[in-house]
Amino acid sequence: MRFGFAVQVLGRPGLKSHDSRRWQNEPHLSVSLAYLRDILGYLRRQNIRMYRLSAELAPYVTHPDMPRFHGQIDECTVELNSVGQMARGDGLRLSFHAPMTAVLNTPDETTAAKTAAELNALARLLDGLKQGPEAVIVLHIGGVYGDRHAACHHFVERYHALPPATRRRLALEHDDNRFSVGDIAWIHDQTGIPLVYDHLHHRCYNPEKLSTVKALRLCLRSWPDGVRPKVHFSSPSTAMHVIQQRHPITDARMRLLHPPQPTEHADFIHPFEFIAFLRTAREAALPDFDVMLEVRAKDLALLRLRQNLTGFAPALGEDFLDLSQV
Repeated sequence: MRFGFAVQVLGRPGLKSHDSRRWQNEPHLSVSLAYLRDILGYLRRQNIRMYRLSAELAPYVTHPDMPRFHGQIDECTVELNSVGQMARGDGLRLSFHAPMTAVLNTPDETTAAKTAAELNALARLLDGLKQGPEAVIVLHIGGVYGDRHAACHHFVERYHALPPATRRRLALEHDDNRFSVGDIAWIHDQTGIPLVYDHLHHRCYNPEKLSTVKALRLCLRSWPDGVRPKVHFSSPSTAMHVIQQRHPITDARMRLLHPPQPTEHADFIHPFEFIAFLRTAREAALPDFDVMLEVRAKDLALLRLRQNLTGFAPALGEDFLDLSQV
């Protein structure tokens, strides 16, 4: 089992996930790839074998009003191959998560075209990095638009309209309040798209009342033979939000306390919750899978979780991880 984290590295200050300069400063994929090389070096030293790339790796590459940025992927063929070779040599699993603005089932044709262009570009990047079929682009169904069933049908139609090279890179994730594991399972039946199980989302939104084992098994079995599934895991935040503001009349300082929402990701993974999850998977004899940790503390949370597994459940950890290497 590989553990991964998303985009930003916190364990070594100064590492950048992509070229974030504004368009006026001519950002470029080549700069992002130089940054990515540094991140891959850090991942190698920490023995982290899974990483979610920034969806902005190629800045403005699909912006309709900035055609001068559209050729970046072709301009970086050599650099992409070199960085991809480094990742493959380290056994590193790479992925993308589509931007929140990417909504494939939208009724707005302009947004749909923009989404398709973004997905096509991300797929080309993974192809340029010469990644295998486990390197996927995770996306959500999109909006309900007043009719959940019609929204799922619309997703299927738009999915089939994408180029085959893009479709084979996509994986579908359920969410925390609109589309459930049952919804994405229906779409899988229509398309064959692999499904990403998200533990927190399933706990927040599960209208079918599927058990963890049943939902997880359903998603894991949706992946092609020979391709290891991936799942998302996060713990719900329990931290109180403290907001400082002034009274509108007296101008006195006030501290407003707001409880967390159950859908919010915590900074770190609750170790006992994760241990229970692994035990559930083992006892059910589920297929092997990798875990993308969606946590605010990023790589620091991953490293802490490995320590917690070693300390609290060493026998279990040995079943899932090569703890001699961490």
